[in-house]
Amino acid sequence: MKEERIKIALQKSGRLTDHTLELLQKCGLVITKGKDKLIAYGENMPFDLLFVRDDDIPSLINDGLCHLGFVGLNVAMEKNIHFKSLSDNKPFSIEATLDFGQCRLSFAYPDEADIQSISDLEGKTVATSYPRIVSDYIDQQNLNINVTEFTGAVELAPSLGKSDAICDLISSGSTLRAHNLIEGEVVLESSAVIISANNQLSESKQQWVDKLLERIDGVLQVRESKYIMMHAPRDAIDKITALLPGSESPTIISLEGTDKMVALHMVCLEDVFWETLEGLKSEGASSILVVPVEKMLA
Repeated sequence: MKEERIKIALQKSGRLTDHTLELLQKCGLVITKGKDKLIAYGENMPFDLLFVRDDDIPSLINDGLCHLGFVGLNVAMEKNIHFKSLSDNKPFSIEATLDFGQCRLSFAYPDEADIQSISDLEGKTVATSYPRIVSDYIDQQNLNINVTEFTGAVELAPSLGKSDAICDLISSGSTLRAHNLIEGEVVLESSAVIISANNQLSESKQQWVDKLLERIDGVLQVRESKYIMMHAPRDAIDKITALLPGSESPTIISLEGTDKMVALHMVCLEDVFWETLEGLKSEGASSILVVPVEKMLA
């Protein structure tokens, strides 16, 4: 039985950890984790969770020690380039892009320096924790820029005389402003992703992996989804459905005692704003009810 369990690697601590655990729990996974333990167990599904450094997750997947990993796209791409340089084999696959952990990998320049764009860095030095991604980007721009790897507080590199600019992860930009840096070109828009090993799984393991990925997709679909019910003029159905973002074909139910009005039900895959409801009302809709969707499988 132990060999049939599926290992999932996730960030030990950081901005992705709580979101990942919440997502797995919404997929129905009941997790048992002791205090300060680096491994947790699925009680109702054969999944074991390993809490590790995010930089180690792609290696664990690449080596076949874990079957699935939750990690930032920035880390996955950096490691992917490295693994490809060592072997022609495809290191791992990205199974899903998630809706948390958003950030961007951007160049940033000292606000009082003459360097204000990547073209001004010709012959100069940029510091980054993602030297492979940045080097690839610079090559695409046909520029000659020295890339130096700098771990830790990359934003300190220019003031320490280590570089002329940096390329680092940015969320709000407050850290840049605190160090008198101005954001420049965006190299990569990143969020959390799920990566999987390319080695063959047993039929049983593959079925469980597929089931989990399907449930994750279902959870992601309903983050902003709403179920909408209303009474609507039969001759305005097309106009009303056009007002609802990301909606599927509606369910139309006849109303007792009238041929002109119908009950209209539909799932809307995007958020519904007050302006949307006011637009529906202007087209003759009434008794409009919007309720959240908890679970959905396509």
